[in-house]
Order: sequence, then structure tokens, then C-alpha cells
Amino acid sequence: MNTQLSLLKNHIPPLSEKMRPKNLDEIVGQEHLLNKNSVFRKLIESDKFSSIILWGPPGTGKTTLANIIANQTNKEFIFFHASFNGIKDIKDIVKTAQNKIEYGGKGTILFVDEIHRFNKTQQDAFLKPVEQGIINLIGATTENPSFSTNSALLSRCSVYILKQLQNKDLEKIIDNTLNKLKTNSYQILIDDDAKELLINYSNGDARNILNALEIAVNVVKGKIKNCDIITKEIIKEILSTRKFSYNKNSEEHYNLLSALQKSIRGSDVNAAVYWLSKMLESGADPLVILRRLVVIASEDIGLADPDALVQAIATQQAVNFLGYPECRIAMSQLVIYLATAPKSNSAYQAINKASKDVLEDKNEPVPINICNAPTKFMQNLGYGKNYKYDHEYKYHYAGQKFLPESLKNKIYYSPGEFGFEKEIKKRIDFWKMLKDKNNG
Repeated sequence: MNTQLSLLKNHIPPLSEKMRPKNLDEIVGQEHLLNKNSVFRKLIESDKFSSIILWGPPGTGKTTLANIIANQTNKEFIFFHASFNGIKDIKDIVKTAQNKIEYGGKGTILFVDEIHRFNKTQQDAFLKPVEQGIINLIGATTENPSFSTNSALLSRCSVYILKQLQNKDLEKIIDNTLNKLKTNSYQILIDDDAKELLINYSNGDARNILNALEIAVNVVKGKIKNCDIITKEIIKEILSTRKFSYNKNSEEHYNLLSALQKSIRGSDVNAAVYWLSKMLESGADPLVILRRLVVIASEDIGLADPDALVQAIATQQAVNFLGYPECRIAMSQLVIYLATAPKSNSAYQAINKASKDVLEDKNEPVPINICNAPTKFMQNLGYGKNYKYDHEYKYHYAGQKFLPESLKNKIYYSPGEFGFEKEIKKRIDFWKMLKDKNNG
């Protein structure tokens, strides 16, 4: 026991914990939520808010807000983490909270960090106690609540969005931290280049800033008698193993895929390569990215450059053969090819138009003249009668009809004006001319 007490006394909390704001005025950023006249701030200060969801990127202050609410509320405040606690824990908390209400005790606020880690069925455990006011729920999540939160639970909560911290906010956090470490005889400074690199590295996450800054402080501390300086070289060395966290099921994953596709569709080759790089460096599965690139080759380029699909499939083979990191070169080559290729969505539009008719119009049978007739009985019924074998005609074209009568004038595919589709348009126009001539 004495050893444990000694360890606790000697425990030094990380800098991110020491710098955690103790009240709303100390929070940097989130002015849209925390300005003096905001509804959210007034609800916290009056201790009258109901169940809420705090949604925002990592390091934007969700847990900090929970700590401040815990210190300010007259209710019992319970911290709960979805990674470590389960349904049984929820039921025990709800039962205790209900007993307190029945005996005239204090209400209960339950803070659930990373609430998105509960599946939507598990989140059902919150529905009844939230609706009946047995607990006030504060859920914190980095995932879009419309994807990750039970819709019934979401309808019972107010959602407050915390925004990614801006550069001015992160600069203020750095300055505040170094000022707090300053003494009468010693201070640590950071040069402008180092500060800029640190801010860029942080990705809007205050925790990233403070963790890197703590290492930098420990590196330079005591090197010079009265003042130490954190340089760009020190920060670069600390950040040399930089890695992004990546969740293939997160909203950000789909946002990055969307950014990649739209950059290619918009023929912005530099943006396309950037988003590809961000996904790969973040740990995305190359084959998952490649699946989207194969789709792009048909959906956004299509017959304007039929080789786009060939290139995409070839790159798939290269990725399987090479593995990471070598495969990223082949993927870069493909992305550049797709971004600079002529664009057409005519194949995509054609199948959508045809599908609409298939699903919404009556179920038309295959015209009897193009039906297969493998038996004598089917031949006697007229299957295949009057079918013209196109190869027996000039230009290998007989000009016959293949669509059902009710759809005979439908046009699903309209070739674009760029790339190979110019050639396709010539062919279609030629066949139309032959058909008109024969019918005339």
C-alpha cells in the first residue's frame, strides 16, 4: 500500500492533462458554442440542459466540456467509456439513478465517451431512461451521429457540433502552454518555423499539439541556463514517425473517397493525387481505394476512354502483386491517368435510364423474332421467325428492331463529344443512316 501511495504521489500527469481548461472561459476555440450569449453556454451555466450529443473531431474539447460540466453541476456525474463498459453497467447506473429519484435524491448525468462504439442495438439501453428523464445523457463521438447513433436515441437528444480547431486557436494553445511553464528565472521559446510545423502536424487536434510539445520541452529543457528554444529541426525529428488514425467505417473514410472521385471527375490531377496520398498515408487499404477507382473508370470516364477500365484492372493486379508501399506508385499512375482522361458518364446514364424502364414499365417479353428456337416445337410457334442474320448483310447490319414495340423509339445511350465517343457517335449515325435508307 505504501508503495502504491508513493507511486501516486510521484505520478506526473501528461501535459495535455495539466493544460486541460478548468472552466468555459479557458477553452480555446468553439466560439460558436461558448460565446457569452450562446444557448449552449447558458444551459451549462444554469445546469438545465437535457440529453445531448457532442460531435466533433479528436482533440476539440468534448471530454474537457464534460469535465467542466461535472465540476459545475449539482447532479451526480458519471464518466462512462463505451470501450470499457457494457450493457450491464448501464443497467446498474440506471437502476441506481431511478432509486435516487424515488427517494428524492440528486439527478444523474451519464457521460458516455465514444458512444459510437456501442452498436445501435446496445444504444437501445439508453432510450427509456433518457425519455423518462431518469438520466441526462451526454454522448461524445467523433463519428457522424446520423450514421453511428440509433435514430430513436438521436431524436431524444440535442446535437452540438464542435469544430476542428483553427490555426489561431492552436497557436494560442502553444503560447499559453509555454507561458504556463515559464518561471522567474527560466522560460522555453519556440521559433516561428517550429510553431508552424507543429500546427500543421496537429491536424486541428489540441491533444496532438500538447503531446508533441511535451516531448520537445523535455528535449530542450536545461540545455541553456536561462532560456531554451524549440527549433524546427527538433519538431521535425519528433514528428518523423507521424501517422494518422484511420477507420475504414468512419464518415471521414467516405469523405476522402468522395474527394478523390470528385477531383478525378473534375480533372484536377493535383487534388486527386493529394487525396490518394492522404488515404494511403492514413492506413487505408489500397484495394478499397482501388475498388472506387475501378468504378470511376466506368462511371466518370467510360467510353470516352475505354482504356481507363483496362488501366484500372491492370493496377489491381499490380497492387496484388507488389503490395504496399510499392503499389502506391502504380496507384498514383492510375489516378493521374483517370484525372487527365476525357470524361463521360453516358454509360452510367444509359444503364440508369434502362433500369428505370425495366422497374417502372410493364414487363415486356422478348420480341418473338429474336427469341431462341432450339426445339422444333418452338420453331413452329414462330420463335426466331423473320430474324435477319446481320453478318449476311452489307456492313454487317440488317437494320432490324430489337426492343419491344412499346419501347421501339427509346434512346438510352447518347455518346458524348470527347475522346473515343466521337468515333462511337460516327458509327451510331452511320447505322441510323442505313436504317433510314432501308425504311425509306
